[in-house]
Amino acid sequence: MNTHKTIPSYQEGLKDLENNLTKVIPEEVLTIFRNDAEQLKKAHKDILKINTGDKAPNFSLLNAIGETITLYKLLQKGKVILTFYRGTWCPYCNLQLQQYQQILEESNSLGANLVAISPQTPDESLTIKEKNELKFEVLSDNGNIVAKQFTTVFKNADAPLRAMTSLGIDFNAHYPDDSQELPVPAVFIIEKNGMVSFAKAIDGDYRNRVEAVEIVNALKQ
Repeated sequence: MNTHKTIPSYQEGLKDLENNLTKVIPEEVLTIFRNDAEQLKKAHKDILKINTGDKAPNFSLLNAIGETITLYKLLQKGKVILTFYRGTWCPYCNLQLQQYQQILEESNSLGANLVAISPQTPDESLTIKEKNELKFEVLSDNGNIVAKQFTTVFKNADAPLRAMTSLGIDFNAHYPDDSQELPVPAVFIIEKNGMVSFAKAIDGDYRNRVEAVEIVNALKQ
């Protein structure tokens, strides 16, 4: 069977998502978000803090039910796919995680476990797991301590924060602090020996994400 037929396309999903957003979000608010994404793309060029061939730093973070998950313990079971995302409120994060769930079985069969990390509280990690029926670990990185070792972290600008408030989204309620800092989305594959074999962020524009098929192909190499 050609497994590529079952691997979702983020770009195709993005087209549908953005079409749906135009139906539920006022155009002037969408314009604020689009301008913010373009500014982030211009501002963040050199995103990754570690790259292919580097040793991944160990970390311990709480999962959605308050258990401590340690990277090096996970690596004893197999490779680890790490993906850094922004939050439950972010439709692009939800699309990406939904699609990664669809390759979870194949990733597992290729010897890898998937882990998603955000600066959200464990309660919000549980929310995004339940919302998208995720069967992989979703960890809470309070203060982006781990994210800062892997990818770029930045303070969310005032304009998109005000736009979110206008939509009834309480940004700060998702996080344990008021730093308003977010990671630039990035994906890493870490081998059992702790070495990074795949590291990618598209650019600073949070609408752009690593395709699921790239992860599967990297695991097969």
